[in-house]
Amino acid sequence: MTEIIDGNAVAESVRDDVAAAVDELADAGVTPTLATVLMSTDPASETYVSMKQNDCEEVGIATADVELDSEAPAQALYDTIDELNADDDVDGILVQMPTPDHVDSGRVLRSLDPQKDVDGLHPENIGRLVAGETRYKPCTPHGVQVLLEETGVDPEGKDAVVVGRSRLVGKPMANLLTQKAEGGNATTTVCHSRTADLAAKTREADILVAAAGVPGMIDASMVKDGAVVVDVGINQVDADNEKGYELVGDVDFESAKAKASAITPVPGGVGPMTRAMLLYNTVKAASLRSGTDVEIR
Repeated sequence: MTEIIDGNAVAESVRDDVAAAVDELADAGVTPTLATVLMSTDPASETYVSMKQNDCEEVGIATADVELDSEAPAQALYDTIDELNADDDVDGILVQMPTPDHVDSGRVLRSLDPQKDVDGLHPENIGRLVAGETRYKPCTPHGVQVLLEETGVDPEGKDAVVVGRSRLVGKPMANLLTQKAEGGNATTTVCHSRTADLAAKTREADILVAAAGVPGMIDASMVKDGAVVVDVGINQVDADNEKGYELVGDVDFESAKAKASAITPVPGGVGPMTRAMLLYNTVKAASLRSGTDVEIR
């Protein structure tokens, strides 16, 4: 019988670990603080930031919330980042993406203090990840890695296929699965929009990670019998319901689960883990910046 991987339950376990670490830091006089920066009127972005702020409150992480007019000059955002970089009370900075078109998102990432880049996407942090000297793992790939661990899936010696090559998920995910380290040691293939005969590649995967942002692109015909399927996609599609839309993944869940040994649902799979690992990275940042060791997975 196919196991439906419960991301909500695993994320709750991570949050419990984070809350315990926050208590340890508090005993040392340290309060982890995450600054959230929103420069958008997009309802989804506003909701994501609100959820992250609520998550912080639940585990005892303080927040510094900054909202900028979406039509303000790009320099206003760059200046805000500079101010937060210089603020000793701020341990982590999260700039909610996407930013407006007139803002250079690459410059935003490069402007962050690498020690406060709790998304793990600054070029220095990406370089450290590739070199095996990780400071912060990007939240979504790290969340996938923890989900696999908690499901009892060891990538070592297995064939893994990552569909998608984004800076946010695909590239770091492939790197984590390949690294000579716990949670890695897989033989990893990265597929993308230019991959010839994608289905032939995905059918070789013992672990299949879908992160292309294309609704339902992976169906049962593309899944190996007994594979572990992790669906990173969160896509909004039209639906005949009160909202007028529903959230679906990159995997056709109903067909793929008939072939998979384990599979993540959308929602309720990877999404909660992304938010949980942001809390993890914020506590790690506070620990590193304060020189206070804490027990955390």
